[in-house]
Amino acid sequence: MVLFLSAWPLSHAVAQQLQCNPCSYDYAQVQVGTSTQYIFQLTNAGSRKLTIRHKGKDGRDFSISNFPLPLTLQPGQGTQLRVNFTPSVTGKSTGTVTLVSDALNSKLTISVWGTGVNTNAANLVVSPSSLSFGNVTVGSSASLPLTLSASNGPVTISSVQDNSSEFALSGLALPTTISAGQSVTATMMFTPNASGTASANLVVTSDAANSPNAVPLTGVGVAVSAHSTDLTWDPSQGVVIGYDVYRGTTKGGPYAQINPVLDASTNYTDSTVSAGTTYYYVVTAIDSNNMQSTNSNEAKVVIPTP
Repeated sequence: MVLFLSAWPLSHAVAQQLQCNPCSYDYAQVQVGTSTQYIFQLTNAGSRKLTIRHKGKDGRDFSISNFPLPLTLQPGQGTQLRVNFTPSVTGKSTGTVTLVSDALNSKLTISVWGTGVNTNAANLVVSPSSLSFGNVTVGSSASLPLTLSASNGPVTISSVQDNSSEFALSGLALPTTISAGQSVTATMMFTPNASGTASANLVVTSDAANSPNAVPLTGVGVAVSAHSTDLTWDPSQGVVIGYDVYRGTTKGGPYAQINPVLDASTNYTDSTVSAGTTYYYVVTAIDSNNMQSTNSNEAKVVIPTP
């Protein structure tokens, strides 16, 4: 038996295509009982006309404004879809808007969400709304301040949680109450345990009307940079059996010997240096009678950071 497979030609595949821009939207915080509108752009991205025949929405706080159907769009033609968010209660609301057409993607779904707030009730304001620590060397830490303020009344914070062991909040004893118009400052710390980008959400739970508050956290762990110092010197004029290398962190000494055995060559690599440190080196020559010369000229080396 021979099985034949067929596929639509490309011209058919793109003949009718309803696109949205964007296909999702966050209305952010909106006062309960008021309304805000967002306009979605719809476009026929295909090569044939299409007709939108049905519309629908899910979510009691969302509505479609003035969008009569059926609506026919020629190739390349666009139209606007106005969606309103009118929160009836405090807290987050989600919804979807669905358009059905004779396009190949016959059912187009747009996601919408927003948060109803009561500005007459006590609210907690977290500033900044997100924290980015940038590059931090693995094993070290960086910190940024986080301010929590109460408006329209006192706010009691009951818990603070994040979903990563690389981030930690300090300086905030719980539970704590912030008086109206007052604020407290805590410290957020990022301590990467591996290289790469780390992200988390800090969630602050309180009795405020806009609780919980979420603060996105990001940082990049950077691998420890390995440094070394290569030293070379001119050979001694006398007969020697080797050299000793000394290092200090203060100009003029004191110095400590860093080569475990006598170095017969006129070069040495110091692999035990630390980033951001300044070192001073001297070398002495040892003759066949184990007599040691005076110190050579001092060499200064600054190790970069990181």
